Amino acid sequence: MTWFENVNKIKYEGPQSKNNLAFKFYNPEEVINGKTMEEYLRYGVAYWHTFTADLSDPFGSGTAIRGWDKFDGMDRAKARVEAAFEFFEKIGAKYFCFHDVDIAPEGETLSESNKNQDVIVAMIKEYMKDSDVKLLWNTANNFTNPRFVHGAASSSNADVFAYSAAKVKKQLEIGKELGGENYVFWGGREGYETLLNTDLGLEQDNLARFFQMAVDYAKEIGFDAQFLIEPKPKEPSTHQYDFDSQSTHAFLLKYGLVDHFKLNIEANHATLAGHTFEHELRYARVNGLLGSVDANQGDPLLGWDTDEFPADIYSTTLAMYEIIKNGGLGSGGLNFDAKVRRGSFDPEDLFHAHIAGMDHFAVGYKVASKLVEDNVFENIIDERYASYKEGIGKDIVEGKADFKSLEEYALGLKEIKNKSGRLEVIKATINQYLLTAYAGEL
Repeated sequence: MTWFENVNKIKYEGPQSKNNLAFKFYNPEEVINGKTMEEYLRYGVAYWHTFTADLSDPFGSGTAIRGWDKFDGMDRAKARVEAAFEFFEKIGAKYFCFHDVDIAPEGETLSESNKNQDVIVAMIKEYMKDSDVKLLWNTANNFTNPRFVHGAASSSNADVFAYSAAKVKKQLEIGKELGGENYVFWGGREGYETLLNTDLGLEQDNLARFFQMAVDYAKEIGFDAQFLIEPKPKEPSTHQYDFDSQSTHAFLLKYGLVDHFKLNIEANHATLAGHTFEHELRYARVNGLLGSVDANQGDPLLGWDTDEFPADIYSTTLAMYEIIKNGGLGSGGLNFDAKVRRGSFDPEDLFHAHIAGMDHFAVGYKVASKLVEDNVFENIIDERYASYKEGIGKDIVEGKADFKSLEEYALGLKEIKNKSGRLEVIKATINQYLLTAYAGEL
């Protein structure tokens, strides 16, 4: 059965194309930095937003028109698998991601839920045999069901902790069976609503115990995927324990888990934390923690997680700069954890959105590659911090200075001269590279 009969395989037609169902900038076969765009960018499709979401929001019911929604239960789950692999093939994405409840309905019991997943996983596995699509990562949804009202691994209820662990155990087994390259932990309700009834120390200790159990079990079954934690500051919790890259890093260091985890950075979560996307990527990169990316963006006029498809070339350029400086994403990828707008309800809109996102990151990649090639930021930073390469600055960096030697040096200073940061010139330079890309000169 064909689920997207009005769409053929999406092809690259170049920036002059007027075809809404064609790539303008993403050319999978174009070689940059020794790899094709397809190999380097490692685009992924989010199962939940693309095949499961109905586009409902807190103020209205779903609007999505999806052919598979004429079915119920397991029949709908099977139809979604068929539609998903048709979509992967036509859009040309080589990776996908899912939560357990995205692929199969929950049953009356955990045992029944597991049996439902076994059926769908077997079906996915068969489809993967005839496809070059791979599982970027999977995860357990330990936040939607009312049982997780007080959290999962950080819940005040030990029964919920046990239930959550059992769900993750199953997903680790599924990840291994499907050849998943990563496994993600997003603590949707791992945090608190108020400190008035919260044992903060116990909750964080239990969360660390949970992560250690996952590490131990993955080792036991021989599942060698990269573990990823996805920071988010709030929503639905008032405060989540994986607030941002820096607080998550501190958590991993405190509990001796830093060698087992990297971070899955989401653009919209960065802005919710009051950071830029590139800040979160930079912090993760310089600390050896950048593992994968959820490629989306938020609406600056709205204060919640809107999960829009990326359409800001300035942002994708600075993001790709960090990824290039990271040496790529390794086993990670650019997963479009993004949903079409509620008014974009036709099946074809799923293609339009992914095409736009893939094109925007392709442009960002090309511009960032040129910025790196020309050492634009490196030269700016080298010049700005030149005082640490000689004299007293070199002594500071090499650990040869102390307060006494610094006082002696400072007392001899007649005048301190700072250099302009020239931020306006830097921004103008970035714009120059972007506009050059628009002119087709990169």
